[in-house]
Amino acid sequence: MPGKVVGVLVAEGDAVEKGAPLVILEAMKMEQTLTAPAAAEVIAVRCALGDIVDAGAVLVVLGEPTAGT
Repeated sequence: MPGKVVGVLVAEGDAVEKGAPLVILEAMKMEQTLTAPAAAEVIAVRCALGDIVDAGAVLVVLGEPTAGT
């Protein structure tokens, strides 16, 4: 199901901890926050505020997990 990007909470080069919010999506009037699966550096952000994205789309690319996992 497609969703709309209503929040981009990180930028390229940011260091994030496990569970940190990355992107907020809205689908069917419900918001879902996508979180980091591990502590890592944000390598790329592949979405922007207002984008319509398909299920399974890669929105944020993270580097290798860091010691904070």
